[in-house]
Amino acid sequence: MKRQRSSRRAAAPRGSSKALGKLRIIGGDYRRRQLPVLDLPGLRPTPDRVRETLFNWLGPTLSGCRTLDLFAGSGALGIEALSRGARETVFIEREAAVAELIRDNLATLGAENARVITTDAGGFLDQSASAFDLVFLDPPFGQGLAEPCCQALEQGGWLGDEALIYLETERALAPVVPANWQLHRETGAGESIARLYRRG
Repeated sequence: MKRQRSSRRAAAPRGSSKALGKLRIIGGDYRRRQLPVLDLPGLRPTPDRVRETLFNWLGPTLSGCRTLDLFAGSGALGIEALSRGARETVFIEREAAVAELIRDNLATLGAENARVITTDAGGFLDQSASAFDLVFLDPPFGQGLAEPCCQALEQGGWLGDEALIYLETERALAPVVPANWQLHRETGAGESIARLYRRG
């Protein structure tokens, strides 16, 4: 697994006039690295405190796992997983400019064990599946996407036998998940609530 450090700074995608925010990697090989994030409506990186809690929960289970970052957005969760020893991360992001910036940030980090696919989550999950050990599921709020994506992951063969699924939703939503998903941990921050499930 190559993790070459690079001094090349990621630029905003060509044609983008949006201001850039900053994403800080919390732990692992890329710890303290700061990466640009587009300032777009609905693009809300998982807060540092929630990410730190999540990755403390995951701990050594990350080493060598294959991860899927569905609704990747800033790529914060998938990049943090790579930093902490994930074998591979696949990022799914429908907005071309956002996907391009994830690619630029991965190149800046020298993270070669990653793929960014520019498509919507539903279209991706309709394809032939390959199993993942860990899935990050952080859909846009208020669009009713959490439940159908959970069902598609389970029914479509996207999950390993003991896969972990991280689901972040608006606090008011009580998501219905497949019956064999066991709630492992839960935390909240602001208007969102984060749950970690283990597939039974």
